[in-house]
Amino acid sequence: MPLLKIALLGFIAGFLATLIFHQSAWYLLYQVHFIPADRPAWPLDPVPPFDVPSVISKAFWGGVWGAVLAPLLDRLRGKAYWAAWVLTGAVALTLTGMYVVSAIKGEPIPPFWPRFFYAVLANGVWGLGTAFLLRLFGEARKDLARA
Repeated sequence: MPLLKIALLGFIAGFLATLIFHQSAWYLLYQVHFIPADRPAWPLDPVPPFDVPSVISKAFWGGVWGAVLAPLLDRLRGKAYWAAWVLTGAVALTLTGMYVVSAIKGEPIPPFWPRFFYAVLANGVWGLGTAFLLRLFGEARKDLARA
């Protein structure tokens, strides 16, 4: 599959996985009081500079991650495919969020524990969801080609 096509599908899968899988995991962790009360799922607070709702900003960046990772992980098969998506989501997204995004925003680096743990869970679920959606898109493409 051409690189641009896989990157575009990766963006769509990552965007949707953020809204569906990541935020659902976040919601469940929030409901059991594992996540601080000031960090609910599907947040609508505006994010500068365009004042888009925070959840849309998160979904956009989930899409960017999907677009970058899809071409890299697409050639994997079986358990390696699923494990790579979950582990990359869990580790790379979490560390980037904690150390890079915090620094860009001029915020202090958050304490490692417990934020690392709940971020790993939610971001791992994002990876699983993105992988699932990409596989679903792949099957849909095959069905359309046969029709």
